[in-house]
Amino acid sequence: MANLGMFIGALIAVYLLPGPDMVLVLQTSSTQGRGYALATAIGLGVARAAHVTLAAVGLATLLKTIPWAFEAVRMTGVAYLVWLGIKIARASSLAPEVSTATQAISAHAYRGAAWRGLLTNITNPKALLFCSVLLPQFIHAEAGNVAGQFLLLGTVLVAMGLLFDALYAIAGVAMGYWIARNPVVQTVQRWTFAALLIGFGARLAFAERP
Repeated sequence: MANLGMFIGALIAVYLLPGPDMVLVLQTSSTQGRGYALATAIGLGVARAAHVTLAAVGLATLLKTIPWAFEAVRMTGVAYLVWLGIKIARASSLAPEVSTATQAISAHAYRGAAWRGLLTNITNPKALLFCSVLLPQFIHAEAGNVAGQFLLLGTVLVAMGLLFDALYAIAGVAMGYWIARNPVVQTVQRWTFAALLIGFGARLAFAERP
């Protein structure tokens, strides 16, 4: 595909922009460790794959043409982001927990991290509309096999998201070690992450329907 390089460049620009996905991965990594952050990244990846699939079958058009559908998804996303922000703000500490040698790894906790990632992205109608707007620009009917082109671009979109999430997870671990040695910074981090998520929720609440 001739424009694949341009498509990847556009994705890099998007994934470098601060957003709720980035904040969630950094927060999870710095407080719970890289493993939980990667579980969150998997949840985000599943949500992005779902958005690509919905865009491919044209369901994203519903959010443009049916006002109540867009509003329902948007307000669900707003409520979830605000709830996450309040939960972080009320936490006693965001310092990484020190695990003992006998502490069992909780599969339930990993599933919870994955669900947080899934819900954070899947309830954001802007993410679905982004896929429905971006992908068609790089798909050319004259090249044939439109479904194959959608599959390729969707795979690249999800893979690039996972790559950036993994990088943010690594950065979050380093940030967590530094924060653990600075109690004052722990408080600043907690309120900063909480304010960012609530702020993203507020921005989504006042976003205009396309």
